Amino acid sequence: MEFKADALLLRAVDYGENDRIATLLTAERGKIGAALKGVRKAGAKLRFAAQPFCFAEYVFASRGGRNTVTSASLHDAFYALCEDVGRFYAAAVVTDVCDKIALEGMQAGALLVSAVSALEGLCADDPLALVKFLLAALGYAGYPVDTGACPVCGKLPAGRLRFSFADGAFFCDGCFPEATPASESTYLALRAARGMGEGTADGIVRALRLLGAYFSRQVGAELVTLDEYLKIAKSAE
Repeated sequence: MEFKADALLLRAVDYGENDRIATLLTAERGKIGAALKGVRKAGAKLRFAAQPFCFAEYVFASRGGRNTVTSASLHDAFYALCEDVGRFYAAAVVTDVCDKIALEGMQAGALLVSAVSALEGLCADDPLALVKFLLAALGYAGYPVDTGACPVCGKLPAGRLRFSFADGAFFCDGCFPEATPASESTYLALRAARGMGEGTADGIVRALRLLGAYFSRQVGAELVTLDEYLKIAKSAE
């Protein structure tokens, strides 16, 4: 059987002398694995299709439950991501998150669109691109983050805030003192990612740390790529 699908390459490992085994995210089939034969040879026609962050229309031959890429038509290679170490690791967070929450056979159109949009934003140096993606991905996974009013008093939290990992929401300090302390800059950066106000550079870093912790707690998987990205971002200051 042969089928085609727009897909984003999440990761690939070497196999044998010249092949690679790729994990890809598709809209209709979710996460799938496929072999790319001969792509490690110099001048291989499909070499581009096995490169990090490749977004293309892949054609697959499926036999006995195994997929092999037979051809591909490139949509975007996101070359700018490989020209800067910070962008590269930020993009690695995107593919890492997709790899951890997507499942085989699931509908993943919204996640695929969010991931591709995030990679485009990173190429354009959008400082909020990664925050936007993590918010979208958490919502897709069933763990949305509420950046609205305090669930207790109905006012927008300000000054000293609290974040509840159980509720995925921010509270005023006095409304839920048992929740985890959170900075106002974190809250404002998350709201900025949703088009409400502006965030500071420090707030964006804090927001990424909180989202990473929330992801790890809810999904049960550590985002090592995010930790590495934050180290790079700190060293670049």
